[in-house]
Formats: sequence, C-alpha cells, structure tokens
Amino acid sequence: MNQKDYYDILGVGREANQQAMKEAYRKLAFQYHPDRNKGDPAATEKMKDVNEAYAVLSDVSKRREYDLLRSQYGSFAYDRFRQSHTPEDIFRGSDINQIFEEFARTFGFRSSGDIFRESYGPGYRSFEFHRPSMFGRSFVFYHGSRRGAREQQPPDFRAQMPELPLPGVLGKVVKFFLKKVAGIELPERGKDWHDMITLSPEKARDGAEVEYSYKKWGKPTNLMVKIPPEVSSGQRIRLRGMGSPGKAGGEPGDLYLQVQIKRPLAQRLKGFFKI
Repeated sequence: MNQKDYYDILGVGREANQQAMKEAYRKLAFQYHPDRNKGDPAATEKMKDVNEAYAVLSDVSKRREYDLLRSQYGSFAYDRFRQSHTPEDIFRGSDINQIFEEFARTFGFRSSGDIFRESYGPGYRSFEFHRPSMFGRSFVFYHGSRRGAREQQPPDFRAQMPELPLPGVLGKVVKFFLKKVAGIELPERGKDWHDMITLSPEKARDGAEVEYSYKKWGKPTNLMVKIPPEVSSGQRIRLRGMGSPGKAGGEPGDLYLQVQIKRPLAQRLKGFFKI
C-alpha cells in the first residue's frame, strides 16, 4: 500500500520555503478546483489531499512536527500525524479560504463557503465573530471520530471566542499571552493597501473597465477594475478583500485605489510654460 506524503502531494522539495509552498498550492488548487472539474469525484478527493497538505506544511509548527515524524517513521509519518491531529488541528489558522476567495474574485468561481460545503458536506463549518474593535471570519473541517483520535462533537466557536474589549497596548499584551502561553491565536484582519490608478478624462467621465496590475502578492496579476461614471481626481475606489491576508483565519484587508486623471497635453504644456 502506498503511503501518502504531504510533500509529494504538493510536489515540493523538503527544503521548500513558505512562498514556494503557497505557489505550489495555488497552482494545484486552481487545477483541481471543483468549478473546473464538475462531476469528477477523483478531482474532489485530490483537492482534499492538496488542502490538507498545504494546511500542514504552510504552518511552521505543524510542519516541524511532521518533519520530526518523517525522520522517525519514514513513509509512515502521514499515518502517525493523522493519528495525533484532528481535522480541526490540521486546518486551524489556515489561509485556504482566503486563496479560494481570491480565485472567486479573479476568475468568477463560487465562494469558498459554497465550495467547502459541497466538497466536505456536513464536515464543513464556518463561523463569524464580532467583538469590540474586532471582526473575523474563518472555517474548520470536522469529520467525526477517527482511528487514534477521540470522538467529539463540532464545537461552538462563537461561544469559545474570548471577549477582548481591551484596545491598544493592553490588548496586544493579552493577545501575546493567549498565543504564547495558552496556544490560542485570535483571528486578525489584514491591513489595507493603497495605490493609485490613472484614468483618461473620457473614462473618468463616462465610466469604464480599466486594467490594473496588482503587484502585492509575488507575481503581478492583471485585474479589471470597474470605474463608475463621473469619478473625480483624488476619489478612492475600494476593492474588498484585496489587501493584506488576515492572520489565523481573519478576513483580508481591502485595496484602495486613488484616482488620478490625466490632463490633456495642451493643459500640461500651458501649465509648464505659465509664468
């Protein structure tokens, strides 16, 4: 019987860094995405394996545990890891849902919630939480009992989220304590990003779809940005969820594009030579 190996599933070497992990995962997630493989159960199972492999190897702590098991048990490391980690352990804090949401925005695929509910059935759960100065959205997978893992009921995450009404430095101290001492990492919203987009006077007046080169994540990605009519110079256009990724399942930040309108050449020359 062939044993699974997370590195082989992702197709990366043992020394691959985090960026290489993400690039390999994005390529495979796009290849086996359910919206591109409708009615193909083999692709669905492959997608699940890829999700699990990335969730483990993209997390420094989980990857370290898995590497230790590989050094001790060789090809049986996967089974050993699965015996000691529940699905909740494996997927906690993963940014998989953010990557699927990026696919949805860029390629018109369904949202991550729809995809995971279809693929995992009742084993998929999502949750939102609202606290003072805090909002987040994340997901977990739950598969019931498993060999070597105790049987448990799907947890109520809203009830488990701690109240943190403390802003500023004190709030940061509490978060640090929870993460380092109690092993609890609270979801945190990603930072907003800001850039400029240059429009011709005609496009600013009439509205249009304008190509914009999105360079924040590694290789540039060209996006089509819808410009509303009568937009003015200095106005900002918000692209929801296109900012910095959130932490521990938190929602990503937004991208704000400040409009800059080109002046006709005659006006620029007049301003240049004006005394």
